[in-house]
Amino acid sequence: MMKKISLISASLALLVIGSVAGYKFASDGNRVTATGPKVQISREVPANESVSFDHFWQVWDLLHSEYYDPTKLVPENLVNGAIKGMVAAVGDPYTIFLDKQQQKVTEQDLSGSFDGIGIEIGYKGTTLAVISPLAGSPAEKAGILPGDLILEIKDAAKNIDKPTDGMSLPEAVQIIRGDKGTKVTLGILREGSDKPLIIDVERQSIDVPSVVLTYEGANKDVARIRISKFGAETKSEWDKAILDFIGKQNVKGIVLDLRNNPGGYLQAAADIATDFFETGTLVVKEESGGVVKEQVKTTERGRLIGEKMIVLVNKGSASASEILSGALRDQKQYKLMGTTSFGKGTVQEPQQFPDGTGIHITIRKWLTPNGTWVHGKGLDPDMKVEDDPKTPADEQLEAAVKYVEQ
Repeated sequence: MMKKISLISASLALLVIGSVAGYKFASDGNRVTATGPKVQISREVPANESVSFDHFWQVWDLLHSEYYDPTKLVPENLVNGAIKGMVAAVGDPYTIFLDKQQQKVTEQDLSGSFDGIGIEIGYKGTTLAVISPLAGSPAEKAGILPGDLILEIKDAAKNIDKPTDGMSLPEAVQIIRGDKGTKVTLGILREGSDKPLIIDVERQSIDVPSVVLTYEGANKDVARIRISKFGAETKSEWDKAILDFIGKQNVKGIVLDLRNNPGGYLQAAADIATDFFETGTLVVKEESGGVVKEQVKTTERGRLIGEKMIVLVNKGSASASEILSGALRDQKQYKLMGTTSFGKGTVQEPQQFPDGTGIHITIRKWLTPNGTWVHGKGLDPDMKVEDDPKTPADEQLEAAVKYVEQ
């Protein structure tokens, strides 16, 4: 089974509980214990730390004794809010707590089927930003581009109109998602523009395969393999595409198109890399606390060793896309073409709790085989090719096909 290490997110036991009803909390010096039908956890506060939960309980009691509308004091919401605040205090936008609905949305993301606008989001600095719209999605058709900053999200039907300052990824996704046929409005700031754009997008059912194979060029002699994300089905879809490619005659090589691929599971990216390398080739280094903790290597001999190839990237290529691109360049000297990638160099491990909530925790940073950390910088292409949004042509793809045909 694939290890669910995501490249998208010391907790205290007190704050992992979905509802106060049916649970008991106890505080004894520096030890906090939570017990209940599904949770029985005890954590020691480090000896050099001075932590008291008195303040927490003072606030809890004041709310319940003084707040004017007791119907708003839903225990599950209060505890989840406390957890979110604790996690947010770490200051890492990719380390996040997810309530039940947000956890469900996250699972749908990597399964590839949901109602929404087909957009992957992250952060540029601390500002919510578009990593990429999915190919053929309502977001792409509405003109949303990689790198667009999202300043505001509005859904008139839900009576929501919120600036995104301080908004978490799960909250943003939850607002943007909605039933097929409904609309959401995004306030966008685009590079080179001093005025926000207001873009209305109608939600649709999104069911996009992660791997698509087409044959390009005048003689259809170049295989373009586009990977839109690294999800649970990517390996099986990749295998199907490679079997088709191997069975073709007179194909000159491959354009590996990772543009607008926001990432996904680390293992899925390593599985793809395996097809280009000898057994045991280093794909990515993982570092924690300044020490390399793990080196992910290929486990099989590749089926595509020696094939001519070019890798397409742009500012929507993030995380697992950058891992694969960096490994192919560092270890096999494959060229990258396009524009500088997004620059996300951390690894998140998702965990789900028995009550249906979840957490993504940044557990380490990843480095390319040569030791490059792309975070905040991205990978610069060997051959810079811009795509002209004013023309219907795909200039980057055309340049890549010519490179392979030479």
